[in-house]
Amino acid sequence: MGLLRAGTYIKYIPFPVTVGFTAGIAVIIAASQIRDLFGLTIAHEPSALLPKLLAIRNALPTVHVPTLGIAILSVVLIVALRRFRPNWPSFLIAISIAAIVCAVFPLDVATVHSRFGAIPGSLPTPALPTFSVEKLKAVLPDGIAIALLGAIESLLSAVVADGMTGRRHRSNCELSAQGVANIVSILFGGICVTGTVARTATNVRAGARGPVSGIFHCAYLLIFLLIGAPLAGYIPLAALGAVLAVVAWNMAEKEEFWSLLRSSRGDAVVLLATFLLTIFVDLITGIGVGVVLGALLFLHRMAESVEIAGGQSSLEDVADDSDTRSHYDAQQATNRDVMVYHISGAFFFGATARVLGVLERVGTPPRLLVLDFKDVPLIDTTAARSLVTFVNKVGRLGTSVVFAAARPTVRRTLNRAGLKPPLVRYSATAREAATMAPQ
Repeated sequence: MGLLRAGTYIKYIPFPVTVGFTAGIAVIIAASQIRDLFGLTIAHEPSALLPKLLAIRNALPTVHVPTLGIAILSVVLIVALRRFRPNWPSFLIAISIAAIVCAVFPLDVATVHSRFGAIPGSLPTPALPTFSVEKLKAVLPDGIAIALLGAIESLLSAVVADGMTGRRHRSNCELSAQGVANIVSILFGGICVTGTVARTATNVRAGARGPVSGIFHCAYLLIFLLIGAPLAGYIPLAALGAVLAVVAWNMAEKEEFWSLLRSSRGDAVVLLATFLLTIFVDLITGIGVGVVLGALLFLHRMAESVEIAGGQSSLEDVADDSDTRSHYDAQQATNRDVMVYHISGAFFFGATARVLGVLERVGTPPRLLVLDFKDVPLIDTTAARSLVTFVNKVGRLGTSVVFAAARPTVRRTLNRAGLKPPLVRYSATAREAATMAPQ
């Protein structure tokens, strides 16, 4: 994605899509921790959300009270430390206290060691994963989804860091570096990661100003791995579940979610579609549908923003204190043979029907029709070809058409579509065009 310069375009993903899939991921993370938080006995936990919730409901009679107590203790510690000691590492303290409690008291609570075995205290030997075409087909969709999620999350974090530090990140450089780092991590048996807003903001508030702080972060983690790996086996899974539950609650962006639901019907549809498809189908489908709906919503709003105004004998106003203003000419001001229409906004395929609908409702065809394009920043081929049809239609009725004040890029598009003299004429201003009326 970095080599293809995709970072330039990821920032165009609509905000409701970002909030929707982030909230969906939060729901998935929270649901995946219910088993460990309550100590439920489930022979096979489904991966899909609805079957998972059904299996959890059926397993509720197997709630393990000590495990639930450790989970509640961990959540209370994390929330209290964040409330009263926000600069303290609340997650680390909560996990450590929960591990000590489980080690001192015989609570029979599932731990990392009891569930997964001993954790090695050194890095594994680097090795390439086994490769096959079948495996590639199986993991490629999920790989794309994870890469897209990581790219969006990392670039959002970079934008937040830019606002806090006054610097400016390089999107494609960030993606390339993250991709290389994730590939190297997997060679050592690791998993792919991404930058996060919370960790980045905490780092900046602690005084970080450059990438050296991230390098030290990695060094500290390596030291913890080499020294503290044997101790990690004592961590209760309920405490880890509590950490992930708090993370899910914080990443859900609840205020933005409810704000978007109340903002407009279009944004609410995009948000809910992304959210529901993410939790009930998959991330790729949720993001894909959300982006398409967001693009259609944007096109609709752009089409609605195009305005057309004017009519018979509508000429440009000239300021009273202008030295170039001409004397009032009642005959020219009421010229019934001239119609001037001022179009403003991006004239593209979505707005074509609206603009042409206004133009075609003209009653008696004038001898001269002026289309003022001064405030049209762009026009696409669809709109230009539609104007060709319209000009030919009114031309058969004896109406001449002048395009006034068209920008060079707009005029080139009109010319390529076939709107060239003698079919149409061009003028610098609408007032100049109005003087071209046949006598």
